[in-house]
Amino acid sequence: MNVDQSQFKVIILAAGYGRRMRPLTYQTHKTLLHIGEKTVLQKIIDGILEYHLTDITIVTGYRVAEIKQHVEQNYPDLAINYVHNERYGETNNIYSLSLALQNLCIDKDVILIECDLIFEPAIIERLLKSSYKNVALVDRYRSGMDGTVVTISKRKIITNVIPPHLQDVDFDFCDKYKTLNIYRFSQEFCNRSFGKILQYYAQTIDDNCYYELIVGLIIYLQKEDIFVEIVGESEKWAEIDDPNDLRIAHFIFDKSKQKTILDSSYGGYWNYDILDYCFIRNMYFPTSSVLSEMKNNLVSLVQNYGSTQTILNHKLATYLYCQEEKVTVLNGVSQVYPIAEQYLAEFIGLLPSPTFGEYSRIFPKAITYSDRVGIDTTEILEKAQNCDFIVFVNPNNPTGSLLETKWIYNFAATHPDKIVILDESFIHFSDQESILPLLEKAPLSNVILLVSLSKILGVPGIRLGYAYTENQAFNAYLRSHIPIWNINSLAEYFLEIILKHREAIKASFQKTKEDREQFAKELKSLPGVKQVYSSGGNFLLLCLDYNLSFKDNLTQKLLSAHGIYVKDISNRFSSKKFYLRLAVRNIADNEIFLKAFREVVANLKENTNIFVD
Repeated sequence: MNVDQSQFKVIILAAGYGRRMRPLTYQTHKTLLHIGEKTVLQKIIDGILEYHLTDITIVTGYRVAEIKQHVEQNYPDLAINYVHNERYGETNNIYSLSLALQNLCIDKDVILIECDLIFEPAIIERLLKSSYKNVALVDRYRSGMDGTVVTISKRKIITNVIPPHLQDVDFDFCDKYKTLNIYRFSQEFCNRSFGKILQYYAQTIDDNCYYELIVGLIIYLQKEDIFVEIVGESEKWAEIDDPNDLRIAHFIFDKSKQKTILDSSYGGYWNYDILDYCFIRNMYFPTSSVLSEMKNNLVSLVQNYGSTQTILNHKLATYLYCQEEKVTVLNGVSQVYPIAEQYLAEFIGLLPSPTFGEYSRIFPKAITYSDRVGIDTTEILEKAQNCDFIVFVNPNNPTGSLLETKWIYNFAATHPDKIVILDESFIHFSDQESILPLLEKAPLSNVILLVSLSKILGVPGIRLGYAYTENQAFNAYLRSHIPIWNINSLAEYFLEIILKHREAIKASFQKTKEDREQFAKELKSLPGVKQVYSSGGNFLLLCLDYNLSFKDNLTQKLLSAHGIYVKDISNRFSSKKFYLRLAVRNIADNEIFLKAFREVVANLKENTNIFVD
C-alpha cells in the first residue's frame, strides 16, 4: 500500500514507568523488553515504517536516555522527535498526550499509539485505509483482555466509553469491544475539540487519568463522532501490561516458541487462541444452565470458605450413591499421587506400559505389563505373582485399551493379598460400567478406586476427583495428608448442583461416544493415517505412516499455521513409529482439525517425501 507519508504525524506514548511489569522494568524500560529478536519499541517503529510514515514523535519519561540510545542505534537515519514528560512518575497518559499536542505543530492527521502494544503491520494499514476522519481500532472482547471497552452502533460509531472502574460485578462484556489504544485523529479534531478539552482537563482538573476519558466525554456531549475499525481474527495484536501479557505476546508473535510455551505450561490455555487436542475433557458438560447457575452465584462463592472434608465427602457420596465413609473428595485426582507414592514406597508395583506419566513417575521401580493397544491378561496374572500392588487404568491412556470391569473385580477378589489401584477416569465413555456399584454390593478391601471428575464432567479448571476404598488404613493415611479446606467453593458448589443434572451428564457421555466414532471414521481417510485404534475413552490413538524426522514439522505446522495443539506420544512406545493422541472434541472442531491436517500434509509433501519408505 502506497501512503502519502506527509499526511500523517505519528505520536507514540512511552513515558510511563511500567509498574505492572515489575520487576522486569526495574532496570529496563517496558518498550525495550524483547519479543523474539526485537524489542517492543522496534516492532512498533518497524510497523510504522512499513507504510513509509517517518514523522514520528515519542513522548518519553522513565529511562529517557535508554530509549533515545536504543532508537539512535537501531534507526540512525530516522529523525525522531521527542517530547519529555518530566512528571511521568505522578501523571498519566492524559498529561503525556497534552504535552505532545502543546509542543508539536499539529499540521496533519495524527496516528496515536501507546507503547505497550505489539501488532502486525497490517493493523496500521487498517487505520490508513479507513474512510473515517476519527477512528479507533477495536477488537471483540475476549477472555484475558482488560482495560477500557466501548459499545458501538450499527454505523460503527462509538456510543459509550467504559473505563475499568465502571465495570462492576454485573458488567456484561458480551457486546463490548476492547480498544487497541491505536487511533487516527484528524488535524482539526486535535487542534479543536479534543485537543482543547484534553489540555484544559490535564492542566486544571486531573493530570493522573487517561485520555480515553476525554474521548468518552466528547462522545457523551455529541461533539464529534468517533468511528471504529474492527480488526479481524487474522490481524494479530497484544497489549503488554504485565509479565503474563509478555508471555502471551511471545506466543502470538514468536511462532518458533509456541509449542515450547504450551508444552511447559500444562494448562492456562485460555491465554492462547488455540484449538486444544492435547488435554482431554467432556465437551458436552457442564451445560449452559449449569454454567449460568455457577455464574449467578460466583460472588457468594468467591467470598466464602468451602466446607470441611466430611461434608465434601457426604456431598460426593450423594452423587455417587455410595457410602460416604469410603469416599474422599480430592483437589483433582492428581492430589493422591504423591500420597500414594509415600504409602506404597516399600512395595513392588505392576503398571501398564504405556500409561499416564504420573504412575511411572511416582512408581519408578515398578515392573510393567504391555499395552500393545490391547492388553494380554495372562501377562498380568504371571507378573502379578511377584508384586504387591497392581495399577489398572481402565480405559488406559493413551491407548484407549479397555478391560472388562468384572475381570478386574474378580482379579482383586482372587488376589486379596494384592492392592489393586484402579483408575477409571474415562470409564463413562466406554461400554463398561464402573466398578463402584460392584464394590458397594460386595466390598473388597484391597481395591482403591481413583477417578478424575475433571475429565468426566468437563471441569478441569475447578479440580475435582476422588478416591473410593474399603481400605480404612489407606483412607486414614490419605485424609491425614490433605488440608481442612481441600477444594475451593466453586468445586464444592458444582458437587451440589450436578445432582439436578444426572440426565444431562448421561447424555453428554453418549454424545461423546457418537462423536468419537464419527471422528475415528473421518480420521481414517486422512493421508498418512495408518491406523486409528478403537478407544474406550474420550480420545483416539493414531499411528501415522510418516518419517519420524517430520513429526515435529507436522505438529509445529498444525500449531503455527492453524492454532491446533496436538500431543505427539511417539516416545511412549518402544516401536519407532509416529503416534498422536487426539482428544475427542465436538463435530465443528473436528471438521476444523481434519481440514487443517490435510492442508499441512499437502504443503509438506510439496517439499519432500514425508512418508515412510
